[in-house]
This record gives sequence, structure tokens and C-alpha cells, in this order.
Amino acid sequence: MTYTSHADLGGRQVEGAVLPEAEGELWHASWEPRALALTLAMGAAGAWNIDQSRAARETLPDYAGLGYYRVWLAGLQRLLEERGLVSADELAAGHALHPALPVPRVLAADQVAAALAKGSPTERVPSAPARFATGDRVITSARQPDHHSRLPGYARGKPGTIERVHGVHVFADRNAQGLGEQPQWLYGVVFEGRDLWGPDADPGLRVALDAWESTLDAVVDETATRSPA
Repeated sequence: MTYTSHADLGGRQVEGAVLPEAEGELWHASWEPRALALTLAMGAAGAWNIDQSRAARETLPDYAGLGYYRVWLAGLQRLLEERGLVSADELAAGHALHPALPVPRVLAADQVAAALAKGSPTERVPSAPARFATGDRVITSARQPDHHSRLPGYARGKPGTIERVHGVHVFADRNAQGLGEQPQWLYGVVFEGRDLWGPDADPGLRVALDAWESTLDAVVDETATRSPA
């Protein structure tokens, strides 16, 4: 089964213009800060992880027609319903109708500032040496995954150069499936524009992405991976 991410838009032809917004304009409606607060509070409750929340949002069938915080709100509703934390009749009524199910944690108001300052670090202790080093030539996996992936579609099966070794981090692709953190080495990989977009790419264009070790292989035959100039 093909996994369709409506958030993975790089390299796709989409309708309509991209309209820039004023710098520093945070909200467009009074309900948006509450949508953000609800999402953060439930994320801290421990009923799902950040990668599961991203997967819930990116697979919304009407993603393209929703504004930023409507995507967040619809994703939150999906997560709550899937875990039985809210029911359809409660959503229709706009208030609780059934006893609340327990959650692992509750974020109290006086804990918000400290929780936001702490964040959720993803770096873990290495259990094996890194396979790649700065300057190594690599090629990304060309496989179309059937699950959430942080590797963009336009960068699959493309050659690049390791520019930075970030350390070992939670593997988002597995964490999103509820399979545990399964941490891996994470690398900053730089791609030439022509390798991603072909010979018509803007001269000098380079794109930097972060990629986990299991999504990379060493380049063996450089001539077989480069797009024609």
C-alpha cells in the first residue's frame, strides 16, 4: 500500500500561488492560540509521540484545503478519537459526555513555561560507531515507504554529500508507527540542485536535508548517480 503524505509537497505541481504573510503575524483568528494550547497540552499528556502527531496531520485527506492551525486541530481530533479520548457524540455536543480516560501525564498551567523551555530532546547515546563521516558521498533510499517518513519524496534515490554528523537521534519513521524510538545516526546531507531537479535547476542551487543512517547507502559508482549536466 502506498503511503500518501499530503505535507510532502516538494517538487510537486500544486495549484495556486504561494502568498507570503507579514513577518511576526502569529494569529489570524481568536481560536488559533487555543488550538495551539490544546495540541501542546495533549502532546505533553503522553498519549502519543511527536512523530505520530505529524503522521496524523500529514495524512488528513483535506490537508491542502486547511489553514495551518486547522491542520493542527484536525490532526488532534483524529488522535483523540483513535485513542478513545473523545467520542463523536462529544465532538457534536461540544463538551464532555462520558467519564474521561486516564492519560500518563497532565500539563498544569504553572508547568507550561518550564516544559516549553525544556523541549523534547531526541538525541540518544550511541550503541555503535557512525557508518559515514563528513565528506562521504551517499545515496538515499529510492524505496517508496508505506508509512510516515521524514525523507522527502523528491530526495529519494538521489546522491548527496555528508556535511554534518548530528549524533544518534530517535528514528522518526519507526517512532511514528509506535515501534519505539529505535535511535540511529543522523546526518546532514547536501544535494546539488541538478541531482534533485535535473539540468534545468538553478545554477549553484544546493539543498540540505537531515537523513537517518538506514535511509542512506555509500555511493559506489558516481557516474551512475549523477544527473547529466
